[in-house]
Amino acid sequence: MEDRKLATVGVIRELQPIEGADAIEVATVRAWKVVVKKGEFRIGGLCVYCEIDSVLPPRPEFAFLEKSKYRIKTIKLRGQISQGICFSMDILPDFIRSMRIEELLGFDVTEILGVTKYEPPIPAQLAGKVKGYFPSFLKKTDEERIQNMEWVLNEYPMEPFYVTEKVDGTSFTAYLNDGVFGICSRNLDLEETEDNTLWQVARELDLERKMREYGYNIALQGELLGEGIQKNKYALKGHNVYFFNIFDIDKYKYYDYDRFTERVFQFGLKIVPIVSPVAGYYLPKTMKEMLEYADDMSVLNPNIKREGIVVRPLNEIEHRRYGRISFKVISNKFLLDKKNQE
Repeated sequence: MEDRKLATVGVIRELQPIEGADAIEVATVRAWKVVVKKGEFRIGGLCVYCEIDSVLPPRPEFAFLEKSKYRIKTIKLRGQISQGICFSMDILPDFIRSMRIEELLGFDVTEILGVTKYEPPIPAQLAGKVKGYFPSFLKKTDEERIQNMEWVLNEYPMEPFYVTEKVDGTSFTAYLNDGVFGICSRNLDLEETEDNTLWQVARELDLERKMREYGYNIALQGELLGEGIQKNKYALKGHNVYFFNIFDIDKYKYYDYDRFTERVFQFGLKIVPIVSPVAGYYLPKTMKEMLEYADDMSVLNPNIKREGIVVRPLNEIEHRRYGRISFKVISNKFLLDKKNQE
């Protein structure tokens, strides 16, 4: 998967007033709602949009973010949820601003501005000893957000999807490729050690034997949950992995729903909670409905809000331009709660 585009050139689709607010209004960029200064932008005009969980460099123009350690979070201002920040095009170098509009739209300026993605601190027992970077023969587990893929709601109205709870743990990938078995965190290939939690869980689940007996070059991808991980919000005992993907390394594509679930169950492993109807889920017409669907309680712990949902087609779809169709919808209620807890 390509690196996430954290900062891009976007267009202001809408500007709407905020009740009781004279100095600010809400702008729409793609499907993101962002509170901006009134009069700073115009409908149809360009801006530099930085997504939530972006970390900006400590430069004078970003000094207003110093208290949040330059990280952009979901916030609520005057009752309006705001996700991301819109900057004037003036923060870009002249050679970028001189490009044609058709070239500018969607242009990735993440590296140019020095923007990085926020990653929560990794406990020592998860970090482990590094063997190398995440292998190039695999795809990372990051999913695109629905706000950047609003077009899917119109393009696939009759396609059956399935929806899983997006659980909040740490990324786990086990692979077997040409006889080599390995374990990866989100970004790294890890050496096997006795004290690394990911490797401990892999041994407990007997993954290497199961994958070798299966006889194919594949990767199992899931989320590791349990004690010492993300404050163990699900109140689970010990550790376990809830799987959501099987990746065929030789074909460089994912298993579809039926093949994935059948193989995971045959391995005797757990699947992330499926929250959609058995017959399939059909995409709503509006972003509002999609975001509301993400707001619910966790299946793993009904006493807490779920992080959100992940939506995938029952039968794998490769879009002619965007590749695999798969996206996450993060609950705004979860994000606001998480901000207040940090």
